[in-house]
Amino acid sequence: MADDQYRDRYLTEQPASRTRFYRDKRNGKVMGVCAGIADYTGFDVSLVRVCFLAAVFMSGGSVLPFYFIAGWVAPAKPAEQEYYDREERQFWQGVRASPARSARDIRSRFRDIDRRLADIESYVTTENRSLAREIEQLR
Repeated sequence: MADDQYRDRYLTEQPASRTRFYRDKRNGKVMGVCAGIADYTGFDVSLVRVCFLAAVFMSGGSVLPFYFIAGWVAPAKPAEQEYYDREERQFWQGVRASPARSARDIRSRFRDIDRRLADIESYVTTENRSLAREIEQLR
């Protein structure tokens, strides 16, 4: 019985998506909405907060309900989606902005790696007297 419940829960739960908007409560001040917007768009969180405050004052406070609705509706960012470094953060922000461009960049990197490996393979497998001499000297 417990195995069936585990299997059903496993099959119905979707893994957390890195391209979805999440509230970032760890880096946020109030509900983490501005920090989530900053994480999603790649802007500095301070800039997002200043823009939000400007929007509040310019609209006479009419955007505040939208903030609280976003804070109530948007899910919190899962712990497993924390970034390890700046490069990973920039990569996922690029994927959100343009998935097609990100896929092209990855394909280009793989082609470059493949070309470099082919060059190494060619160098090692061809008749190379100086390389053979160096290997013999190491023995």
